[in-house]
Amino acid sequence: MKEKLSEINSLLIEYFGIPKRKKTKPNSLDILIGTILSQNTNDKNSYKAYKNLKSKIKSWDEILSINISSLEKIIKVAGLGKQKAEAIKSLINELKKSQGRVSLSYLSKYDNDSMIEELTKFKGIGVKTASCVLLFSMHRNVCPVDTHVHRILNRVGITKTNTPEKTYYAIKDFIPEDSGHSLHTNLLRLGRELCLPTNPKCSICPIEKLCNYTSKNFLMTNKKSENDFFLLDKI
Repeated sequence: MKEKLSEINSLLIEYFGIPKRKKTKPNSLDILIGTILSQNTNDKNSYKAYKNLKSKIKSWDEILSINISSLEKIIKVAGLGKQKAEAIKSLINELKKSQGRVSLSYLSKYDNDSMIEELTKFKGIGVKTASCVLLFSMHRNVCPVDTHVHRILNRVGITKTNTPEKTYYAIKDFIPEDSGHSLHTNLLRLGRELCLPTNPKCSICPIEKLCNYTSKNFLMTNKKSENDFFLLDKI
C-alpha cells in the first residue's frame, strides 16, 4: 500500500505540482474552527464565515459570551449555522472547563492516534476534522479523508471501505514520509476536477493506469479550469 500511495503522490505532483503551504504553523484552534465551518460547504463560503467570525472577536475566549443565535447569524454563509454554532460554542466551553483556557496547545505532546481520540470527544468533531488539525496546524504526516479522497482510494483499489473514516484508518500507517500534505491536497483536487462522482474524466487522469475502477469514462474532455483555493492553507 505504501509503495502505491507513493507512486500516486508522485504522479499527482507531476500533474498538479507541489501544493502551496505556509511555512509557519497556524494556530490549532483557528484550523479546528475553520474546519468545522468547512463541513458540507465550499471553501469560499466557509472562508467568508471564518473571516466574519474573526472580525467580530479579538480572541476565541469571546465566544464564551456570545449566544448560539448570534453566533449562528455571524457564520450563516457557511450553511448549517445552528449545528456549527453549537459545535463551536461547545468546543470553547469544554476547553475552558477542562484546560482552564481556550487553547489546544496541550495536544502537542500527544501522538497522532491519541490526538485524534482526544479531538473527537468534542461535539461535532469527527475523524476528518480532527486529522485536518494534525495536518494543517501541526504538520503531522497524515492524510485526512473526505468524500473525494475516500472515493478515489476505493476506485484505485488502495482500500475497500464504505466510509471516509474507515479509509483514514486503513491508510494512516502507510502514508509515505513527508507526503501527507501533498497527497491529501492533490487527491482532493483530483476528486474535485477529474475523478468526479459521476462521469469521471478518466481520459486525462494522471493515475488512470493505476486505477482499478470498472466504470471508467474515456470520452474526450478538457481539463477543468484551475482552482487552487484550499481553505485550510489560507488560515
